[in-house]
Amino acid sequence: MLCYDNSQMLIRPINLMPNHKPLTLTSPKQRQGSRFEQQACEYLQTQGLRLVAQNWQQPKVGELDLVMIETGLACSTLVFIEVRQRKFSNYGDAALSVTASKQRKVIKTAQSFLQQYPEYAHYECRFDVIAYNTMSKSNSRNEQLDHQPEWIQNAFIASAW
Repeated sequence: MLCYDNSQMLIRPINLMPNHKPLTLTSPKQRQGSRFEQQACEYLQTQGLRLVAQNWQQPKVGELDLVMIETGLACSTLVFIEVRQRKFSNYGDAALSVTASKQRKVIKTAQSFLQQYPEYAHYECRFDVIAYNTMSKSNSRNEQLDHQPEWIQNAFIASAW
């Protein structure tokens, strides 16, 4: 299932973002990031998570790559997911690129999301990272996106939630 397949999204029993539309991606870097976000979304759906929003933006605050729901035995969890891709280098892997500053920005954006959609306020919240470490440039149109993601659950915590 494609993550932007709105016909499938509308039949789900969760309240989806009514005015959410996919972003228009113009730069090669944006298109590359979008491909990895799409792959991450599809991977997480195979793990049982359900998509709520993709590339959700709050102007002057930030963007959430993926917002998904993980249904558990006792309760459901709203998962805010940051997707990162980085070519292998001596400067660290993709997961390490989620700096403390980026974490604060994601947390602030998640707070904005919950203020705008209070129907999700009763969910437990979690911040995950999906990291892709690639060996070659990933902006080639011919490259297969078959990289195995590193899924870091509870990658960081919002202490003053």
